[in-house]
Amino acid sequence: MVIISGSVERITYFNPDNGYTVLKMRPDSAQKGRIVGLNLDGLLTVIGNFPELSPGEHIRVEGDYTTHPKHGLQFKGTKCEKLLPVTEVGIERYLGSGLIKGIGPQLAKRIVSHFKREALEIIESDPGRLSEVPGIGVERTRKIVEAWEEQKSVKEIMLFLHEHQVSTNLAVKIYKTYGNNALNIVRENPYQLEQDIYGVGFKTADRIAQNLGLPSNYPARIETGIIYLIKEMINEGHVFTPQNQLSERAQALLNVDANLILNSIEQLAAADRIRRDIFSQSTTDTDKPLSGRSENTPDYGEPMVYLMPFYYSEKGVASYLKSLLAYPVNTWQASLEFESKGLSDEQKAALKTAMSHPVSVLTGGPGTGKTTCLKALIEVLESNNIVYALASPTGRAAKRLSEATGRPASTIHRLLRFSPEGGFQHDENNPLKIKFLIVDEASMLDLVLTYHLLKPLQPGTQVLFVGDVDQLPSVGAGDVLRDIITSGVVPVSQLKTIFRQSHDSQIVASAHMVNRGQMPIFSKTQDGDFFLFPAEDAAAAAKWILDLVTVRMPEKFALDPVRDIQVLSPLYRGEAGVDALNLSLQESLNPAHLQKTEQKILGNLYRTGDKVMQIRNNYEKDVFNGDIGFIEHIDPIEQNLTLVIDGSRKLVYDFGELDEIVLAYAISVHKSQGSEFPAVVMPVLTQHYVILQRNLLYTAITRASMRCVLVGNYKALRIAIDNNRVSQRYSHLAERIKQ
Repeated sequence: MVIISGSVERITYFNPDNGYTVLKMRPDSAQKGRIVGLNLDGLLTVIGNFPELSPGEHIRVEGDYTTHPKHGLQFKGTKCEKLLPVTEVGIERYLGSGLIKGIGPQLAKRIVSHFKREALEIIESDPGRLSEVPGIGVERTRKIVEAWEEQKSVKEIMLFLHEHQVSTNLAVKIYKTYGNNALNIVRENPYQLEQDIYGVGFKTADRIAQNLGLPSNYPARIETGIIYLIKEMINEGHVFTPQNQLSERAQALLNVDANLILNSIEQLAAADRIRRDIFSQSTTDTDKPLSGRSENTPDYGEPMVYLMPFYYSEKGVASYLKSLLAYPVNTWQASLEFESKGLSDEQKAALKTAMSHPVSVLTGGPGTGKTTCLKALIEVLESNNIVYALASPTGRAAKRLSEATGRPASTIHRLLRFSPEGGFQHDENNPLKIKFLIVDEASMLDLVLTYHLLKPLQPGTQVLFVGDVDQLPSVGAGDVLRDIITSGVVPVSQLKTIFRQSHDSQIVASAHMVNRGQMPIFSKTQDGDFFLFPAEDAAAAAKWILDLVTVRMPEKFALDPVRDIQVLSPLYRGEAGVDALNLSLQESLNPAHLQKTEQKILGNLYRTGDKVMQIRNNYEKDVFNGDIGFIEHIDPIEQNLTLVIDGSRKLVYDFGELDEIVLAYAISVHKSQGSEFPAVVMPVLTQHYVILQRNLLYTAITRASMRCVLVGNYKALRIAIDNNRVSQRYSHLAERIKQ
């Protein structure tokens, strides 16, 4: 075993998931004579699974030499220990490496110039003396001391996690959640991490627990595993999990006796962490299957297992809809006419239904006049002094609704005045003072959000759900719009007449053809708006997409390649997947430049000017899953970046929060819901056959307002169009509404 110590010169590669690192190390001068494999600059290539390191840090690595067939002689480390540097140059590099928030290269130089080799010892034992350094005041000293303490604690957690083969990028989040008690909590009950820390799943917590020696039948392990499996089903859109299926999956995951799993389910139910419900077959419609049932249809009489929020939400949505439906509409309101609005008979009938019923649904594909209906409805509401509100599930959808109607529209969270501390301010005890609620893009409504939306509506409030039921269901659990329609209790108006003629928009015509199971007709001339570029495999498709986005479409149609063109992909992995396309598009559309700051964080490269997307709701920042923005500024000293969303709103993210945002030059079709882009480009390949569905292709095409380009082949298109099996979700909402 060889031991080498020295400073980290640069990080060539780092994988945050397993800590695999390739770095260049400058060995200490005392060792140079006996070290082989140094390059012309005196640097040694070191590889291994290490805690996250930064340039300038001093390390001691144990290991041995190995020869790589391509890269030659390397030092493979099996153990890595961080050391504090001892020379003034080393201390200066260490402090100025960006490791400690608030200290950059210039300030590090001044600190070391003032304190010499005692700099680190003074920061550790007498940090108040930092104020002696010219230009450092009391407030800045306080911030540096806090950052130093945090960095020490995070490093301790990081080393602990690394010992247990766990991704080190979670250390900052664990520290910020638990503070100085972090290590004690992780050691005593690592399963607590799964409940409290975003990004820590059961398997990660279980790895720590097993390395700590906790037995496989440890009660917290079994309970956490069961909750994890229910959450996995929720992530797939299901509201509940059949108990038999849950037990089978838990046995496979946990490898414990079935009785222990059943006992843990009983314990979780007794503690009100889950609720079991048994459904009886509908006596009114016995020949129809339960709404949302999948191929693994649960047997009637078998317990269905809910997490508590989803149980209360499903029952609550049905109950609130029942209360609204029971309240009759005013006779004068039901008699309002829409004769002078230039509407078709189909549209007039739809609006008549909306005005004369407490709850109704308006659905239809692109170009069928849903927006025209809404504008006419709003005019009637305003002329009769009926107080109304317009809302959508996402910020982008609300913005589109406002632009289309010329009236203020908000997200449901803002309408209900959500705050991170107090939750939704409007509820049954603080109702909304409105008489009519219009909910657009209702196909995006998940079950829990719908529950909170209905809670503050007083009896007598009318609700109109507007959406395209043929699009993909919501990202969150449930299939609310389809379940409301399936229940047969709420009147549904479906617009079928296309007002934007096919010769005006091949996109609209093709979307409807796809929805009918027909192969679309692509534009034959360059003046068209719907095209197919041939590609048989992912590599060819990726090459076409890069050329289309960066050169052809901007030149031909005067489109901004970043702001006007959105690449969609059915999958994340593969050469034509979201992840790979984002990297190639970032390199082409926002390449490295001396005037652009860039930072590699958690294995991802962020650069000023990058197009990024929020991937989870962050209520403190008032930003939601699917919101798109641009990186305006990166501050490596304060360790944060500034994001601009909606053209003007600025949000600041600490580097430790950056697992919430991803590059958005390419996004998934699911993430595009509720959005409209001037131009859409999407690969449609046979390699995507697992996920190719008619409603996915239909949703992607309908995101484009001016140009839509598919890159792929007719065989893949036929697979998607023929696959009309709507992704079935376990839900009992339709039956609850009906009953």
